[in-house]
Amino acid sequence: MENYRIYLTEEEIPTHYYNLRADMKKKPAPLLNPGTMQPMTAEELKGVFCEELVAQELDNDTRYIEIPEEIRDYYRTYRPSPVVRAYNLEKKLGTPAAIYFKFEGNNTSGSHKLNSAAAQAYYAKKQGLKGITTETGAGQWGTAMSMACAHFGLECKVFMVKGSYEQKPFRREVMRTYGADVVASPSDTTQVGRSLLEQFPGTTGSLGCAISEAVEVAVGTEGYRYVLGSVLNQVLLHQSVIGQEAHTALSKIGVKPDIIIGCTGGGSNLGGLIAPFMGEKLRGEKDYRFIAAEPASCPSLTRGKYLYDFCDTGNVCPLAKMYTLGNKFIPSPIHAGGLRFHGMSTIISELYDQGMMEAVAYEQSEVFEAAEIFARAEGILPAPESSHAIKAAIDTALECKESGEAKTILFGLSGTGYFDLAAYQQFNDGTMTDYIPTDEDLAEAIKCVPPQPAEL
Repeated sequence: MENYRIYLTEEEIPTHYYNLRADMKKKPAPLLNPGTMQPMTAEELKGVFCEELVAQELDNDTRYIEIPEEIRDYYRTYRPSPVVRAYNLEKKLGTPAAIYFKFEGNNTSGSHKLNSAAAQAYYAKKQGLKGITTETGAGQWGTAMSMACAHFGLECKVFMVKGSYEQKPFRREVMRTYGADVVASPSDTTQVGRSLLEQFPGTTGSLGCAISEAVEVAVGTEGYRYVLGSVLNQVLLHQSVIGQEAHTALSKIGVKPDIIIGCTGGGSNLGGLIAPFMGEKLRGEKDYRFIAAEPASCPSLTRGKYLYDFCDTGNVCPLAKMYTLGNKFIPSPIHAGGLRFHGMSTIISELYDQGMMEAVAYEQSEVFEAAEIFARAEGILPAPESSHAIKAAIDTALECKESGEAKTILFGLSGTGYFDLAAYQQFNDGTMTDYIPTDEDLAEAIKCVPPQPAEL
């Protein structure tokens, strides 16, 4: 039996981010200015984002972008993260499949989000900024950003989706401990927040709402810029360290995965995990099966439309061509708060539209059933978001059991669930519920999508 955990050395932490777009023959559609319906320019984006991050956002051609030493030094405090062979889960399922997972929960933020937070905080500090604003769903991104800002000496204001703000008070307190100002969204502290509260009284909020508020404050506060935890090209770029480490670790033991699975809400975890493997597929070097696992209550890939839409509910952000449910769509307050976004990364959307990957959607209760199986077998309490990937991995492993095929499965365990115990309590008590949107709900929500541009 090989080792349970495959570790890399600090010297094997990636030195460059891998830009998947460089190997895409058909690039993701550009962000559009909603006023002119023309591609956003660097100058337009610099009013919202840091200069270096704008350059990364627009760069479709540079395959490898060097990671500054200051970021790699910070990465060394919690990276490299291990690839783990899930022997006990394999035994529990009685499958001939070999199951591996890339574990990104070994840091205080509890998730993969710190990989991009460190980079974005570094570039903000390098530019001489005073602080940043951002949004957070379940709180992993807000926690990661508050940690990174504390490290690099920046102020941090976090708009936390109200449903998660109330469900996960301890994650909120971790952010405050690291110096962040945390506000429940939508709030009465911004113009867009007040408008949303009037339009949707009693709403539990959404990532789209929180993004709108964070952008409004960023553009209205001198010395501030906005940072985003998923969806954008720059974020998937930073998260490529996940896939690069996984690729290196498995190569060290001579293993090639057949199936690669990630949970997806905006696309950062999935995009980071699959990046180097998808690059090989795009270059015709190797073939893999990729599966995106999303919540049935917010099914942007499996039931959304591939259209240009606003990235936020308040319509203050650029338009992105993505699989979307409509910018006014507010999903039920499931515990996987990090997956409650109405749209999907333009990179993931384009690859999915090309048929380069599959997507599945799961209801909340079956996701927690999978989380329980995994926790009892492997001894790690997974985040609700990550548990969507676990569910897909278990289903795939059981397919192998039925067919007798000894496939190799790699999935992303993007974070831990120790701040999600209220969710586990509901599951254990049998009181967990979920609302799955009807076709009529989705048809109504998609009406808010703006008129589509002519071919660029």
